[in-house]
Amino acid sequence: MYVYAKKFIITLSKEERKELEAIVSKGKHKSQKYQNALILLNCDEGEYQKQKHTNEVVSSVLNIGMRKIDRVKKRFVEDGLDMALNGKEYERTYEKKIDGDMEAHIIALSCSDPSQGHSQCSLRLLADKVVELEYIDSISYESIKRVLKKTNLNPGKK
Repeated sequence: MYVYAKKFIITLSKEERKELEAIVSKGKHKSQKYQNALILLNCDEGEYQKQKHTNEVVSSVLNIGMRKIDRVKKRFVEDGLDMALNGKEYERTYEKKIDGDMEAHIIALSCSDPSQGHSQCSLRLLADKVVELEYIDSISYESIKRVLKKTNLNPGKK
């Protein structure tokens, strides 16, 4: 059972209420933004709120969890209205391990004869061979699969 602590109190200004009401009245927004706007409007304890609601009522009416309400309220208090509506920007970026040269090496290996003792070449064998030849420090067989899928090569098919 969830224990609610009245930690974050939402008090919206007149301008913030107008902005949130505009989001709710127009259907051109993402569902999460719309839902967050409804949460903030219903949890408002400021002077411009006509009817005050508890988190339990908001949770049951919007069919969402209490933790979601608390997270939105916390974001509003700590980070502001924009962050409460839109959430955090995704900051994590990944560098590609496999470039064009690496793809060429993988394709060449897949077209060559399988290792001694194997009747056919598997994705795992190809991944191990790429690391063994020191083309790359580590690679998964799924990455090998994606490269070969681009070229319609199947290492087990003759």
